Amino acid sequence: MERPSLEINLPDTHEEGKLYVVDSLNNLNKLNVCPDASQRALDEEENTGATGENTAGSNIRNQCLFFVTFILTLIVSLALVSFVIFLIIQTRNKMDQISSRLIYEKKTIEELKKMNNMILKHLNQSGIKE
Repeated sequence: MERPSLEINLPDTHEEGKLYVVDSLNNLNKLNVCPDASQRALDEEENTGATGENTAGSNIRNQCLFFVTFILTLIVSLALVSFVIFLIIQTRNKMDQISSRLIYEKKTIEELKKMNNMILKHLNQSGIKE
């Protein structure tokens, strides 16, 4: 009777040994390949007994988070670009106003020079000297 029990125990011991070797290799691979942050995530996954469904849910959540962040970044970028375009238009309008004012002032100065020349000619002709 001991013999059949030995036959049953030997395959179980052999299977447990295989599992131990596989676990040891997995732990060694984690130490060599994974950085600390991902190692903690893998350890937590092992401790919680995560299944493929939880991993898929986590991936979907990460994708949704990425998508929301991407959309928010696009909205902020659009707002900034709109603000810059608004500032450029405002600056151009101000520059146009300043240019037109300078042109008007230049015309006024030229008219004043003409009037000054006319006054000087009139004074010279009338014989009044300073």
